[in-house]
Amino acid sequence: MRLGADFVSDLSPVQQAAVRHGDGPLLVLAGAGSGKTRVLTYRVAYLITERRVSPRRILAVTFTNKAAGEMKKRVAALVGGDAGHAWIGTFHSMCARILRREARWGWWTPAFSIFDDRDQTDLVKRSMEKAGVATSVFSPRAVLGAISRGKDRLLTAEMYAAEGGGYFEECVAKVYAEYEKGLRANNALDFDDLIKEAVQVFRANPPLLDAYAERFEHVLVDEYQDTSHAQYALVNMLSSRHRNICVVGDDDQSIYGWRGADITNILDFEHDHPDATVLTLDQNYRSTKRILNAAHDVVSKNARRKEKKLWTEREEGSSVALARVVNEYDEADAIRDAVLARVTRDGRDYHDFAVLYRTHAQSRVIEDSLRRGGVPYDIVGGVRFYERAEVKDVLAYLRVIANPADAVSLERILNVPPRKIGEKSATRLAEAAATKSVALLDALAAADGIEGLPAAAADSARKLGGMFERLREKSEATPVDELLKELIDETGYSAWLDGQKTEESAQRLANVEELVSAASEFVDASGEESLGAFLEQVSLVANIDRWEDRANAVSLMTLHNAKGLEFTVVMIPGLEDGLLPHESAFADDDELEEERRLFYVGMTRAQDDLCLFCADTRRRSGITEMRVPSRFLDEIDSSHLSVEDARAPTGRQRAPSTRAARARRRRADVFPDYEDYSQEQPELAPGVRVRHPSWGDGVILDVSGTGEDTIVRVEFGDGSEKRIMVRYGKLTLSGS
Repeated sequence: MRLGADFVSDLSPVQQAAVRHGDGPLLVLAGAGSGKTRVLTYRVAYLITERRVSPRRILAVTFTNKAAGEMKKRVAALVGGDAGHAWIGTFHSMCARILRREARWGWWTPAFSIFDDRDQTDLVKRSMEKAGVATSVFSPRAVLGAISRGKDRLLTAEMYAAEGGGYFEECVAKVYAEYEKGLRANNALDFDDLIKEAVQVFRANPPLLDAYAERFEHVLVDEYQDTSHAQYALVNMLSSRHRNICVVGDDDQSIYGWRGADITNILDFEHDHPDATVLTLDQNYRSTKRILNAAHDVVSKNARRKEKKLWTEREEGSSVALARVVNEYDEADAIRDAVLARVTRDGRDYHDFAVLYRTHAQSRVIEDSLRRGGVPYDIVGGVRFYERAEVKDVLAYLRVIANPADAVSLERILNVPPRKIGEKSATRLAEAAATKSVALLDALAAADGIEGLPAAAADSARKLGGMFERLREKSEATPVDELLKELIDETGYSAWLDGQKTEESAQRLANVEELVSAASEFVDASGEESLGAFLEQVSLVANIDRWEDRANAVSLMTLHNAKGLEFTVVMIPGLEDGLLPHESAFADDDELEEERRLFYVGMTRAQDDLCLFCADTRRRSGITEMRVPSRFLDEIDSSHLSVEDARAPTGRQRAPSTRAARARRRRADVFPDYEDYSQEQPELAPGVRVRHPSWGDGVILDVSGTGEDTIVRVEFGDGSEKRIMVRYGKLTLSGS
């Protein structure tokens, strides 16, 4: 198929320039809502139809399966069936594909498992026990996070240990070594390994890298601002031969530093590629002028960014609404009332609304209020479908069928459903496998000969081993959806759930049936019937990939999960220092800039209306704390804001005023015992010892804010830490 010469005529001039770019490096700075996905899709189509590049020589990488799937469909619609030969997928799926094809160069087999977060955490716990590192001293999640960061830096366990460091790093190095042994014993890779091992395979085998770099004549990367060091290294290796690398991204939307994203990758692209062409997509097709101007007011305060200001041909639009409330309960009710008012007055549907918050914990009070008001809502980013216990149980069976060395998955379902293999019997089976240096699955077949194993447990283990052997043989020629049905029937899993006759068991059974549907949909959509392909797709599915705007319900999600989405009306609660920006960012300028970008991302999800909320008080750990309006609100020009002080008895709108004046107006109402502490305070700084009438002596850890808005974080004698607003805290210097 060949597209007409004017197939890009519906694109803007700068979009056309990006699509028709010739050879050499290309950086496309694509602002929020500027149509970057369309540009990427059209460029792939242009390369195939106009430049006559074989689809097999095109690699297009993005971050979610949903985005990759949409790109495949759009390209196919433009160029026809040839598009199916292009490598279009996520970083992880692309690397999994490479590692299975090139398994001969590594320690794994092509049937390797991909461990998810839960599997990794379980393995880290075992590794900590073997390494002699107590979980009471260091959290397994913290240790896993350190290992993940090390892998992102392409460090092996030996390299990590050689770097040295403090006591924590020494302990992590020991656990890392045991963790790697555990992965190898299970023929498993974790998510970080998929990238790290691909890079290491290429580094260790230059001819192999040359072959792949020669193959991929054009490399395109979406969301380049979210790439990590390892992904950056991989992309540059694969594009090293032809140097036709096209990256699309927005430094103002780099919000994943906490999981390894490195904003310098996009900021330094021109340094890495001095001959790069740079194009800026600054026309926004989503939001109104006022929303864009307010968002720019905020993000422009960041020092580490490439200057650009989004513009739109859309209308001026309504002012950004800011509601000042007393506490989180009033905030939740204000959100509910705003939704109901717009549904009734403006004819909005519930799915037009999204509530975006900084932390998951904020959703509880909002959920309660929406339920009381009869407002339907959908939580995005709660317990994911593939993380539900019953779904993981069935998937564990499938993973053992595909990878007999996967002992972690087998241990999960040894006695699920109950089959008389208790903890002691499971331990004896594992010990026997270790003694004989065989896989746990092999030990099941020889269970009758294991000393100390009860006869009933041995019989069940032998039968279970036989079942796996039969299903493994069938898996080679049976479509995965049919195999799954047979598995569920033979294990008795559905019958076990059905026999419990509870509402919870009925819901769990429905989830198992939904998994069968997912397998059938996978076969129908991909044309791929193999068990391995299905498990890979399940392992790599992203959180937001499961969200679809089907139900007529308000969407509740974190700001991080909202990236890439858009809604008619967006509401952002918790605009207070300590929450947004989060208090963890106060001591680091780079982290504070990321918090500002996170707020910017939330603001630019809105199409027509943007509503912000901040509270005077908020309960944390059972204690009511005074809150200070977010410093980000001060950065928005007042001409873009419409402020409603919902704390006033009449609820009348008030003009914006200084932070101190607004706080004074409600001080006596919120805190009847308030004493005027606005007079000059003693010098407060980290290290200064203070005393509180209720909590006793403590030491200041850090100080934020100024004047009446000064907040100190204090560690008290019992080890507790508390954030205290000085004007209400009645702190005195210790000994005074």
